[in-house]
Amino acid sequence: MAPALLIGLLSLLLLPRHIPAIRLGLVRLPSSRLPLFREAPAFRNGKECGSSPNDTINVAMTLDANYLRGTMAAVLSMLQHSTCPENLSFHFLSAHDASELFSSIKTTFPYLNMTIYRFDSNRVRGKISKSIRQALDQPLNYARIYLADTIPEDVKRVIYLDSDLVVVDDIAKLWSVDMEERVVAAPEYCHANFTLYFTDKFWSDPVLPKTFEGRNPCYFNTGVMVMDVDKWRKEGYTKKVEEWMAVQKQQKRIYHLGSLPPFLLVLAGNIKGVDHRWNQHGLGGDNFEGKCRSLHPGPISLLHWSGKGKPWLRLDSRKPCIVDHLWAPYDLYRSCRHFFEE
Repeated sequence: MAPALLIGLLSLLLLPRHIPAIRLGLVRLPSSRLPLFREAPAFRNGKECGSSPNDTINVAMTLDANYLRGTMAAVLSMLQHSTCPENLSFHFLSAHDASELFSSIKTTFPYLNMTIYRFDSNRVRGKISKSIRQALDQPLNYARIYLADTIPEDVKRVIYLDSDLVVVDDIAKLWSVDMEERVVAAPEYCHANFTLYFTDKFWSDPVLPKTFEGRNPCYFNTGVMVMDVDKWRKEGYTKKVEEWMAVQKQQKRIYHLGSLPPFLLVLAGNIKGVDHRWNQHGLGGDNFEGKCRSLHPGPISLLHWSGKGKPWLRLDSRKPCIVDHLWAPYDLYRSCRHFFEE
């Protein structure tokens, strides 16, 4: 089958039947340091949607200028595929100027229910050890560990999502998962070689591997998680993850992949498994070269460009992978200004 025809068929499968037209008027931002985006249409609830606090779906994401284009696409995809889009409440964690980022999102999504919280990068700077890719070492990449401590205590549950993904199904389906008293629900991948996520120094240590005794640890991707943040707070999971970061930083190098391995050490084998359709991950290729990858077989509810290659960069370079064309319909990018500098 010709690539162009394949792309067309996949796009028809993944997009909703009725797509609201996007107004093409250029949105002028007060800041000169952020990209410009088209204004998204207003998405409204149907008659079957409730309006009480119990009907709210909390979505948490980090917010950074370098990934802002991905964030905008992710938000649009969720609103576009949601039966009750006005019930979505977004919680953004940012290490930069929240006022400018707030302005950027509000001019793109004037009706969005959202709050931006300042994440203090100093909270993790002395705890981060160098990983295999520089992007994984940014303090904001560790913000998910502190999510429960950052958002208001009356928020008991959230869906945490990375910025390099699009949702092509109703996010309410993921929200409704039965957590079964677990603190995290996510797709598990038990066929993956779990030992590869840790170094030989870890596995040869007489004590450290015993952390997995009594559980069947499987890989899960921390870019898509339903989190019981109330349980996370009460049972001190932030401290549990930090303790493993301290082992890595102060004692011996036990892993190479940024914020993921500490999560695995604490939670692998003790999460609620979710259907794999909710994280078609790895579309960005590996962490070194980011070569093109094809879709895995089976139904898809969420496409995730984890790995080095990001769809907006490959599209701009005019060297896109076939799967990047499935991200493109959600791209609200209009033009570019200077990005924030760390």
